[in-house]
Amino acid sequence: MRSIGTPMKAAVGFAAVGLALAACSSEGGARNQPGAAGAAGGEEYTIAMVTHEAPGDTFWDKIRAGAEAAAANHGITLNYSNNQDAGEQATLVQNAIDSGVDGLATTLPTPDAIGPTVQDAVDAGIPTVAFNAGINDYQNYGVTMYFGSDEDLAGQTVGTKISEENAGHTVCVIQEQGQVQLEARCAGVQKTFPDTEILYVSGRDLPAVQQTIGAKLQQDPSIANVVALGADIALAANQAKADSGSQAQVVTFDLNADVAQAIESGEILFSVDQQPYVQGYMAVTSLWLNLTNGNDIGGGGPVLTGPSVVDQTNIGPIVEYAQNNTR
Repeated sequence: MRSIGTPMKAAVGFAAVGLALAACSSEGGARNQPGAAGAAGGEEYTIAMVTHEAPGDTFWDKIRAGAEAAAANHGITLNYSNNQDAGEQATLVQNAIDSGVDGLATTLPTPDAIGPTVQDAVDAGIPTVAFNAGINDYQNYGVTMYFGSDEDLAGQTVGTKISEENAGHTVCVIQEQGQVQLEARCAGVQKTFPDTEILYVSGRDLPAVQQTIGAKLQQDPSIANVVALGADIALAANQAKADSGSQAQVVTFDLNADVAQAIESGEILFSVDQQPYVQGYMAVTSLWLNLTNGNDIGGGGPVLTGPSVVDQTNIGPIVEYAQNNTR
């Protein structure tokens, strides 16, 4: 049975990320270096990536771009599948196990529903990493590598920045009630900016999201900030603000090309980015390193890809990166 590591201190992860990325240089990466572990027998690996991507959510384009870049660099066959329903996602994980993949990377937005099947993958000897969602739960299912943002810290970062730049009654919009990473974000905002209330919307219906936010802004003119938890939700909030005549500022988590331009123009105050391209890239690369060289990254603790604050002071080059689906 393959194993992924014995827990050490999570701080090791930051150095390991730098080493892993350096190994994948423009000169061809570690697999082309003399004596590199990836060249062992010229073996090719198949890695399954299973996520809770919802149709039309552009956030996942960056996850996939990173994963596909890593797969191309390391000669990996990447099998990507997704379903926003927790039960269906668990079924996709089981399908990956049944197909005999060499490695598994998965998100854990609803750990109780997906985690037991992930544990089955670990028990079957399949090297498994978690990323993006489930930072507080992945270890419960035998997974010892995780790549993503500390969402509670990210939320606290937003709350602190709001208190410094535009203090006033704030609404935090959750588009999928019950997903642990989204609930953690708004809970974090409330920790550092208590004058924050939660507004639940159906993120699978963006016109309805816009209408719900717009109605809330019309009902309560005292709202100073709307915090969106995703780029598409932020754009809907921005339109709702314009339609309602509200003076509220829109703040968001995550980026896409349109949000990057809106930050540059001042239409959106700032974003807290979790760098999804890095999550996808490192999820695949870490499995390749484990399969070819027995490496662990993070020492059992999470390797943080965020929070990274993006505002008008640093948005310049990020606009282009966002257009390229790498930021």
